Amino acid sequence: MTPPILQRRRQVLKGALASALPLAVPSLALADSKSEPLVVGGLPVTCNLTLPIACVAKALANARTGAAPAFEYSKYSGWPEIKESLMTGRIQAAYMLAPLVMDLSDKRIPLKIVSLGHRSGAVIMVRTDSANKSFKDLRGKRVAIPSRFAVDFLFLRKMLAREGMTPKDIQIIEMPPPDMPAALYAKAVDAYCTGEPFGAAAQRAGYARALSMTRDQWRNYICCVLTVREELIQTNRPLVQALVNHVQAAGNWLDAAPANRARAVAIASGRKYFNQDPNVLKFVMENPADRVTYGDLRMIRAEFDELMQLSIEAGTLKRPVAYSSYVDESFVKNIAPVAIAV
Repeated sequence: MTPPILQRRRQVLKGALASALPLAVPSLALADSKSEPLVVGGLPVTCNLTLPIACVAKALANARTGAAPAFEYSKYSGWPEIKESLMTGRIQAAYMLAPLVMDLSDKRIPLKIVSLGHRSGAVIMVRTDSANKSFKDLRGKRVAIPSRFAVDFLFLRKMLAREGMTPKDIQIIEMPPPDMPAALYAKAVDAYCTGEPFGAAAQRAGYARALSMTRDQWRNYICCVLTVREELIQTNRPLVQALVNHVQAAGNWLDAAPANRARAVAIASGRKYFNQDPNVLKFVMENPADRVTYGDLRMIRAEFDELMQLSIEAGTLKRPVAYSSYVDESFVKNIAPVAIAV
């Protein structure tokens, strides 16, 4: 039964403009294949931006050297779809929500986090013409979140707690992030908390402003993590290592120069990847430049422990989950530098 504080999206949109991205149909990823590309699932969000860069860099390197296999990006519309594909083995790697991986590990689904994908990148947006200046002003208001497993929700809880509030003081609505800007514009919600570029889309359009950003309030914030099935680790460690090498290198490359971010926008906005307005992605990259960061992708146990504790307090995890059961640090510890030539 859905908790009272969570209302179904269709009850609040009521005709508001909504354009959820279509679910991609990924090809089957074979763990024992030496030539087929490794399909890696991801959402069209800037927290996943290292993935398209890693895919393009590996493909271009393969073209120059004749090496194989490559990485193939598969776009999904939401976390439930990625979760289902990973659980069933339809894909063997994806960017996932860290607390969701903890929960699946607790349910004995054979998954391991092998790398971070980003830092920061979540925002809480309100209308520019609203009187909401602080979180106290949101008391009794409708606030959209992507999922109860989303770290965005934990960010919202942290901000409420600083004002002596809890989620019971607001009306929480679960809603796909692509729907959120339209819902705010139509006044179907009073605020929303999500990852980029769905905050920037409304801000750039002029009808929304950021009430709070993780860059200001939670600098070591992480949500999207590179996750692989354990059988892929067991059957093809070199392929997993190559993927981690490229993701980590993509993160360093993205933060190394503004020109690199501009190139990343050109790549990610294309139909093969995010299929989004490049001007919105560019806005995320520049306003401010550290709205999302990628250069520090270290996996720090204390940060995962904090996420786990916050998730337990939020009720999305029932009990503590052993770090070693859902994280494999060996690939990050054995990173080999690769060139990102895109």
